[in-house]
Amino acid sequence: MSEPTAAGGTDALRDIARTWRPGPVHSTDALDPGPSAALSAVLGLPFPAAAAGQPLPPLWHWLHFLNWPRQSELGADGHPRDGHFLPPLPQRRRMFAGGRLDVRAPLTLGTHAELTSSLGGAEVKEGRSGGLLFVTVRSEYRQGGALCVTEEVDLVYRSGGGAPVPAELVPDTVTAPEADAGWQRPWRTDPTLLFRFSALTANAHRIHYDEPYTTGTEGYPGLVVHGPLLVLSMLELVRREVPGRSVRALSYRLRKPVFCGERLLTCGEGGPAGGRGGHGSGTGGGTGVRLRVASCREDAHATAEVTLA
Repeated sequence: MSEPTAAGGTDALRDIARTWRPGPVHSTDALDPGPSAALSAVLGLPFPAAAAGQPLPPLWHWLHFLNWPRQSELGADGHPRDGHFLPPLPQRRRMFAGGRLDVRAPLTLGTHAELTSSLGGAEVKEGRSGGLLFVTVRSEYRQGGALCVTEEVDLVYRSGGGAPVPAELVPDTVTAPEADAGWQRPWRTDPTLLFRFSALTANAHRIHYDEPYTTGTEGYPGLVVHGPLLVLSMLELVRREVPGRSVRALSYRLRKPVFCGERLLTCGEGGPAGGRGGHGSGTGGGTGVRLRVASCREDAHATAEVTLA
């Protein structure tokens, strides 16, 4: 299929948004403690964030219910060529845009869990480079038949095109960002960290570990830091600063890519809850936390609003 013109491409995206209706899928997972212990080590924590029988930290379910397609089912970029919630686009490019989380009760590590995922919506919007297809996948996590966690993930797809960053961008790996926020944690990534996080989340997308491919084919100036890793860094700051509080609702957005080696600052501060952080919860009596991940070139690569119980 040839690359469509900008107008034709947008029309094709609208056809997909109107007619593409994948049904729900169901899966189960034992929530084995091993992946949590592994991620704790990757994040440099002194001991596992949770053990069997304890609450799983919010969004650490990303380590579970993983899909491992056969090697022959991957595309040239390392991403699956086909998938239940992957729209049928030619030369498909995928970006992780954001999401929301509502926690009725934390998932318990080491306890059998059930997942039902469905298409929450598909909408076409115009970007600077043409049409973009926004896809929302809604997931419900249950244990013992009870709904524990509801999650919505927003993904953006486009057909072909170069990297969505200025061609002249050169990452600064020396200058440290600054902020006056009450909560701060400086950190940086390296290829080993990105490789280990890719392995833990079954993410074979080459932009996270294959630098020649990333710069020569995708057009990025360096390895791309995983969006989920940025989100987890914000939640880890909350766990460090208010260890006795649990997350009731979360809303996050990925705004600008981060590149491997850039010096980062995850920062934020708490206050009275204001507004809705998730699917209708997050008001009244809770504590609201605003967070962001900054570099010397961007004040907010990622942002999040958290409501604490």
